[in-house]
Amino acid sequence: MIRFLLVIALFAIVPGGLRAQEVVLSEQREADGSTTLTHEVIVPAPAADVWAAISTPEGWRTWAVPAAWTAADDPNSIESSYNPAARPADPTIIRQHFVARLPGRLLVFRTTRAPQGFPHFETYARVTSFFELETVDAGHTRVRLIGSGYADEEAGRQLAGFFREGNRISLERLYRRFADGPLDWSRER
Repeated sequence: MIRFLLVIALFAIVPGGLRAQEVVLSEQREADGSTTLTHEVIVPAPAADVWAAISTPEGWRTWAVPAAWTAADDPNSIESSYNPAARPADPTIIRQHFVARLPGRLLVFRTTRAPQGFPHFETYARVTSFFELETVDAGHTRVRLIGSGYADEEAGRQLAGFFREGNRISLERLYRRFADGPLDWSRER
């Protein structure tokens, strides 16, 4: 019995010491008073597969949102929505503009449009986000989702609070996408 439990425990641990699906959060106060949030998870997939999931609209639809496409006026932007019926110009659209790409390693982006009514968007538009990928072994990739520039003011603190949870959920979904297959958006909420 003990040997059986040990085997189960070993399958729950992935390289790097993190438990499977455990999203770890670290928070840092920067010299200018802003906050940087770093969420980290190890997903059971090679970096090339994770890169495809985070850098393309097709990939985003498997874990991040049910609707995503390349912006018609900017090939470096993805528009997306949590509304599966959304189309361009829908008030629920979120637009991420990719600022820099190091394929398979780093994706830097800013949110340039948020759904209608998103609180404090003018403050959030100054936050820069990073997906950083690191190969752990042939079948596992460490994913860090970093949000830098949450302002040291009430709006920035509220946004950091929202994204502490929101980014954790996003990385859990990314993990599930590779552990269980693409998300079935008809069952999510």
